[in-house]
Amino acid sequence: MCTHCTRRQFIGAGAVGGIALAAGHLTTATASEAPTPTPAPNRKVRICVVIAGKLAGNSWGLSEADLAPIMKRLAEAEKNLGNVEFVIGRATTAQETGQLLEKAGPDAPVLAVCADIFGLSNFNRDDAVMPTIFKQNRSVAVFHMPVIGGHDWCLVKPWRDEGHRITLFGSSDLDELERAASLLRVIPLLRQSRVLVSGPFKGTPEAYAPDRVKERLGVEMVAIADGRYDEVMAKVDDSVAKADAKRWLDEAEGIIEPSQEDVIKAARAALTLDQLIAENRIDGLCVGTCMAWLPRGFPCLGFSRLNDRGIPAACDGDMDCLLTMLIFQHALGRAGFLGNAGGVDTAKNAFHLSHCSAPLRMEGPAGPKAPYLLRRHAEVRGGAVTEVHYRIGQKVTFTKLVHLDTLLVFTGKIIEVPKVPKGEERGCRTELVAEVDDADSLLANWGGGALGDSAKDYYASLHRVAYYGDHTRTIRHLAHLMGLKVVREG
Repeated sequence: MCTHCTRRQFIGAGAVGGIALAAGHLTTATASEAPTPTPAPNRKVRICVVIAGKLAGNSWGLSEADLAPIMKRLAEAEKNLGNVEFVIGRATTAQETGQLLEKAGPDAPVLAVCADIFGLSNFNRDDAVMPTIFKQNRSVAVFHMPVIGGHDWCLVKPWRDEGHRITLFGSSDLDELERAASLLRVIPLLRQSRVLVSGPFKGTPEAYAPDRVKERLGVEMVAIADGRYDEVMAKVDDSVAKADAKRWLDEAEGIIEPSQEDVIKAARAALTLDQLIAENRIDGLCVGTCMAWLPRGFPCLGFSRLNDRGIPAACDGDMDCLLTMLIFQHALGRAGFLGNAGGVDTAKNAFHLSHCSAPLRMEGPAGPKAPYLLRRHAEVRGGAVTEVHYRIGQKVTFTKLVHLDTLLVFTGKIIEVPKVPKGEERGCRTELVAEVDDADSLLANWGGGALGDSAKDYYASLHRVAYYGDHTRTIRHLAHLMGLKVVREG
């Protein structure tokens, strides 16, 4: 691996190796774009809520009394989510639906609440709610309460089979309204997102083609200007770096190999990343030049902290994983652990995942920190990185977006988190071992046939992102709303 080459040398090497930036328009960030550091704005996005049909209060429709708790729960959801604004109205005809959609704005996805027996379809007539929504190519989540919500729920799958981006929340639990809104907001939030990048890139080629990423997801890729990392690092205040290092040292359960100077250098690198994020109003970071930066200070602590703060940060130039992390940050409000697949152990029915830039706050910025040790980087044998000890018994979901069109997924339960191997340097520092449903099936179906020729790309095949919790239903709903495929690997 190259540890001292420049960004241009890295990109040049990537071009030879077939991992250079795909053709497209990549915005370049410069210091003059934002002379005063400005964080990405706290955005609000609109969701159009259509109460579909006439409230009759009969056995196949909602009454005013039925609607009242729904409206109350929507108000609670708007407050809880924080970055969502509902535009709510009633509609039974195409004209009424069109007027409501216009009020919500062109980027607003739709939450449709079934209010009577055929409130969505009007017996499959063109002058109805759903045909009007479909004509505008909007993503839509249907909320249907069993029995009193009417009959139109059974048309959701046929509509999806026709190519419409639609999913169904069929439940008597009104909390599903908030769940639906949390996933609908992903679509407009992605359209407003900017990610800071530095090649060489890895993964499936569509994910690092700026024009393809912009067209498919709405995300803008912004390149770190040549030399800007060095310029920012040179201006980091020593006293601030030492104070930041002290926090890492004080909060660690133990310091195994790194010296205080190693941690100060890593803190300086972390503060450099903070500045680059702030001055470009950025929502995520993907860096392929990590190894070139190591002699001046390991960026791994910085990656961990950015993920903890709700800013997805992916190393190894893996744009597949960065986009995965950005989608799930918008959907779940929590960090994912990007790791190398250490292999499948059929003897233990388990899967291993490890890396050196693991987040501490896996349940979101307000969640608890996992305990950690400070270690030296296992491969380079220097610097300072975390060895994070994740929660034994925790259910986890492993996933990744590939080719901008498919979500890979499988689940497990953490059964082991190895600590400080004595007298050996094995793998990346943070490792989790998860019991899976069927290790033999996972081993045989790795990649699920979705990677195509990219299966030969080391990182496209190797990396997965782990999330606390079982998010298989969330992934299915997101896929329906975003027009993605889902492939279960095991």
